[in-house]
Amino acid sequence: MILAAAIVLGLALRGSACAGDHLHARDVHPQEYMGMPKYPQVPLTPPYRPLIWGDLNVIHTTDTHGWLLGHQKSSWAEPYYSGDLGDFSSFVTHMKRIAIEKDVDLLLIDSGDLHDGTGLSDGYPPGGVNAHESNKFVERLPYDLMTIGNHELYVYADTYDMYTNFIPHLAGRYLTSNVNITIFGSDGKSESVPVGSRYTKFTTRKGRRITSLGVIFNFTGNDVNTTVQTVHDMINEQWFVEAIAEEPDAFVLIGHMAVSYDNWPTVFNAVRAVHPLTPILIFGGHSHIRDCQQYDGRSMALESGRYMETIGWMSANLDAAKNSHDNITFTRRYLDQNRVTYEYHTHTSKYTFDTVRGRSISHGLQELATRFDLSYLYGTALRDYTMMQDPYPSNGSLLSLWIEEAVPYALAINNTRSSIPNIIIVNSWSLRFDLFKGPFTKNDQLTIMPYQDSFSYIANVPFGVASLVLPALNNPRAMKQKRDETEDEILNRETDDTWVSAWLEEIDGTGADRQEAMSDKQAFGYVTRDSCPDADHADDTLHTALPYYTTPYNIGSNPPDMMINVLNRLQKDKNYAMHDVSSYSPTLTDEILGLYAQAKWN
Repeated sequence: MILAAAIVLGLALRGSACAGDHLHARDVHPQEYMGMPKYPQVPLTPPYRPLIWGDLNVIHTTDTHGWLLGHQKSSWAEPYYSGDLGDFSSFVTHMKRIAIEKDVDLLLIDSGDLHDGTGLSDGYPPGGVNAHESNKFVERLPYDLMTIGNHELYVYADTYDMYTNFIPHLAGRYLTSNVNITIFGSDGKSESVPVGSRYTKFTTRKGRRITSLGVIFNFTGNDVNTTVQTVHDMINEQWFVEAIAEEPDAFVLIGHMAVSYDNWPTVFNAVRAVHPLTPILIFGGHSHIRDCQQYDGRSMALESGRYMETIGWMSANLDAAKNSHDNITFTRRYLDQNRVTYEYHTHTSKYTFDTVRGRSISHGLQELATRFDLSYLYGTALRDYTMMQDPYPSNGSLLSLWIEEAVPYALAINNTRSSIPNIIIVNSWSLRFDLFKGPFTKNDQLTIMPYQDSFSYIANVPFGVASLVLPALNNPRAMKQKRDETEDEILNRETDDTWVSAWLEEIDGTGADRQEAMSDKQAFGYVTRDSCPDADHADDTLHTALPYYTTPYNIGSNPPDMMINVLNRLQKDKNYAMHDVSSYSPTLTDEILGLYAQAKWN
């Protein structure tokens, strides 16, 4: 039995390991696959109405995970997210100009998770640090506020790199209200200090006094020498009490925490207990969805998706509700991240949109992609393989390709146990993104499976028992009990797409609607129904919902501690323990698809 982000029943438990890229890819011209023309090569539907501006306005990003070159594939709905960070920089520049013309305030805010996601962040050479190079381009944007995400905390070297190299550029505006890092002096003595600032107070261009905090959820998967305080404990700290004591014109609270089903109400209520009428604007992250909540009539909480697919917009008319108990008029919008969107809202054209800085950032990102060899070609996929847009199992399912073809092939390479029958069980959520038709490159491999997990096995498990493990793991009662026991396990997942699945299922078009949509794939995109007023009109561009199919939590090929417990529950002939677990193959999960593509797609 083989297990990891995989199991192979001794036929193989998940363990983590680190290794370099052992595949030998064929180099191609770097611009052929990583390069992207500066204007979309397919027609895109523009937004259907202008943004509504208020006295205080915010552009919001979150969970970008290294997607700084945008989405470069032609399969729908990827072109709607095809802008790169340089395009976004130009957009921000134009919007700042418009704000001055309108004589209003405009802030730029990010809610964390810059690390782990594409080759730009993860493709660094041996001895490098995740996102060290890609973050240099993020530094060039005029962010007013930023905060930390869980992906900045899995590896101490990443956190320390942020502390020493990235955060100083924010000049006190990178907020980590409940996160500390342990640093060591030249004398070897250690000290635990905030990674960024606990809070900040500043005055906007229009003279509005803002108090801001940056909070992460109750994360427990952080590396040694980093500390995450619970949200409940944080609000009882003396510094917190002092930070919120003085009333500002508005609280702008940012954090890597979902605006639904998490601890934002804890922070919100602590502020409201002191300031019952002060406007509160909240910007969350982590759950990778478009979402909005209003905790009362003088607040709004926004979350703006993932992977540079969505740019969030919020406006608030503060002056009209000043010195009154009236509700504040808020608007929010979810913008598709592409040049058509940007040009529409900035009243520019493809000839007038680009700024010098924007073009410089785009060019620099292309150079970084070339330096990291992200265009190395493993093979050419003849079709799309998706995680949720095709049913599992099916020919178009990435899960099917992964567990039925790619993993068995790769693990059999130079493996003395390959002739012994096995059952392979893998956590399906370890896959991060779809695999699209066309060139399959090093960047694609790192995007789809960035985790370097090892495969282990338990030998000599009777087939009758081994075949019962996967159904037991996916048993609805077992899954419900697992979720009921602790929500923290879901919150602490490296894969933050637990909510995405539920969100896409809610907005999915089915039956006749789906069949009709399939005939016009250019209409595909996000269709959001959030919990704020006018819930069906929050998307900036009108789309047909992407097809959606549910997937099991675990998947297995044909016929950790948790696995040991399942085996012992299913039979009583042998008491399995960790000493029964052995390494099955030196091949790691992030190498699987490259090995398969080299052999099968050339």
